[in-house]
Amino acid sequence: MLGTGEDVTMHETMRAMIFDGTGPVLRLAHVPVPNPGPGEVRIAVSTCGVCRTDLHIVDGELAHPKAALIPGHEVVGRVESCGTGVTGLAPGDRVGVPWLGQTCGHCGYCAAHRENLCDTPQFTGYTRDGGYAEYAVADSRYCFPIPEHYDDEHAAPLLCAGLIGYRTLCMAGDARKVRSVGIYGFGAAAHLVTQIAVAQQREIFAFTRPGDTAACQLARDTGACWTGPSDQPAPRPLDAALIFAPVGALVPMALQAVAKGGTVVCGGIHMSDIPAFPYRLLWEERSIVSVANLTRDDGLELMRIARATPLRTTTTVYPLEQANAALADLRAGRLAGAAVLRIA
Repeated sequence: MLGTGEDVTMHETMRAMIFDGTGPVLRLAHVPVPNPGPGEVRIAVSTCGVCRTDLHIVDGELAHPKAALIPGHEVVGRVESCGTGVTGLAPGDRVGVPWLGQTCGHCGYCAAHRENLCDTPQFTGYTRDGGYAEYAVADSRYCFPIPEHYDDEHAAPLLCAGLIGYRTLCMAGDARKVRSVGIYGFGAAAHLVTQIAVAQQREIFAFTRPGDTAACQLARDTGACWTGPSDQPAPRPLDAALIFAPVGALVPMALQAVAKGGTVVCGGIHMSDIPAFPYRLLWEERSIVSVANLTRDDGLELMRIARATPLRTTTTVYPLEQANAALADLRAGRLAGAAVLRIA
């Protein structure tokens, strides 16, 4: 059953890309249109971003996805219908749906305002169906309003690349103290967080895959003060480093790049194993932390920032039927910025 609606109108179908778990290829199918259950809304999807987390799911690096999954968690569209008990949203409203799709609201983490660490969460495009389809059902409490000056294509990357990038930057430390920040892996999240960091008057040092001239150019275009290959040392000690590439070997390199007391923040949901490294790289109160998911407060704060400081999202658009091509381009590192599926 798609979504969590109680009744699915069986004679109505929609186009959707389905991951059946047997290999890293999605199949196009016509499936029943889901109806919203209590507290849910049905969204007519306009665009959906293609995130590296989607790639981790279809490549089998994240275990136990929903059966017959519709991926996608950077969903932008308009509310078409509401289930019972929905407040604050109405048909016609434009909303975005992020990775965090639902939390229990009562575990110790939720009670402590740390819902990103909920013991029994639901995730859009992973444990519940997402936006690689013409319609999606979402918990109305986990939908965000989109600032008016972003069209649907350029709004989609805000829903994960922007959100996780922003949370990763926040975990590096306050902008008044953490001034110089290295970024390893310059893609969708990095090109958005760089613009936020520059607006906060931080300096960004972009470390890209050796030979990736497109990523270097994107870093410069979005405000980085320095670019260089990730296998080279930083030009000077940095206050913090953010790692968006899923490469564990970058952790020791980032530790070497940060000054005493510096922080290395791992911003991905999946990373290859971190190799052994000498303790001297961690000594002098350097730290390594990871980012897990997001909170609704993160989403509201990012949308406030995006409204006040317009963020330029660099996108490559694919039709829904070419979702596999988008994933392949992401896997091969052929994208500069973010991939977005156009559904409508």
